[in-house]
Amino acid sequence: MRVSVVITNYDYAHYLGEAVDSALALDWPDVEVVVVDNGSTDGSWDVVTGYADRVRALRLDHGDQRPAANAGFAESTGDVVVFLDADDVLPPQAARRVVEAMGPRTTKVQLQMQRFDTAGRRIGRPFPRYEPVPEPSAVRHWLTTTSAYPTPPGSGNAYARWYLERILPAGPEAGDFLDSACVATAPLLGDVVSLPGVLVGYRQHDAQDSALLRDPTRFAREVQRARVRWAFAQRAAGLGSGDGTVDEAPLFRSRELLQFRCAASRRSPHLPGLPGDSTARRLLDALRSPTWPGPEPLADRLAVAAWSLLVLLCPSPWLAPLLRVRYAPRRADRLRRGLRTGRSTGRR
Repeated sequence: MRVSVVITNYDYAHYLGEAVDSALALDWPDVEVVVVDNGSTDGSWDVVTGYADRVRALRLDHGDQRPAANAGFAESTGDVVVFLDADDVLPPQAARRVVEAMGPRTTKVQLQMQRFDTAGRRIGRPFPRYEPVPEPSAVRHWLTTTSAYPTPPGSGNAYARWYLERILPAGPEAGDFLDSACVATAPLLGDVVSLPGVLVGYRQHDAQDSALLRDPTRFAREVQRARVRWAFAQRAAGLGSGDGTVDEAPLFRSRELLQFRCAASRRSPHLPGLPGDSTARRLLDALRSPTWPGPEPLADRLAVAAWSLLVLLCPSPWLAPLLRVRYAPRRADRLRRGLRTGRSTGRR
């Protein structure tokens, strides 16, 4: 199998070289590296051209990450494709482990990730947890009932080409970031295989669009992104109704989305949420959230429920500290073990 690593970059010249070097250093005999520069203004193109014929390079006018990733995939030829964020790094053994895990029904092999800061220091524990390692059937069940399953963001996923060819190129209906649409659809079209112990480096820094505390509207934005990726996944799998509508009930059973819903209702109550959502429904969902399907132990489920209730009911001065406990870097690693379903990294 050929392994293609597609790197989309926008103004990450400071990190880009490390990402490219990690892809070129993969312990596999047939690796192809495609770098798509998304209209950078910081000298990123000089970094790319410094690799000469060791990478395949595209230079685009600046736009959303999704069209850039579409272009990178179209340029690639690998049987396995990894969309590597320009500020992340792959471990040398990743390609070999992924190829060994691929089967005829495998849509995606998902690894674990290790946060590290700009100085290379580790932050917290590897995520997501695979204890025990979930079977593909369990992943599919969790997704179809709660719209969520334990998954890393973009760089921690390796896709079978046949699967990506089913859903790409993706248009605006997939949202601004391609990684979340690919992650959300994978369990519906085949098997998702989880590999513990292979740690992709996830760089955490303030330039990330996913730094949720910087903008009070970002929690509401994540709720809307969840709706978009869920609708895309349902339609890509042929599960929508004839008029194009999809069943959004599973969105109300996602523990991560519950936390976004609660935070958004306090930080930006004027912005739209899920259709039919209300304070009463959020309170009820927080109380029954420990019973929803998923891999988390009871203690983590209770922690999510308690935090959600506190956010909904606390006095205004308590809100900012509660959000920092949950979402600030280096804080509350236990709570961060919750489910993710392709929440985009926001990297270009």
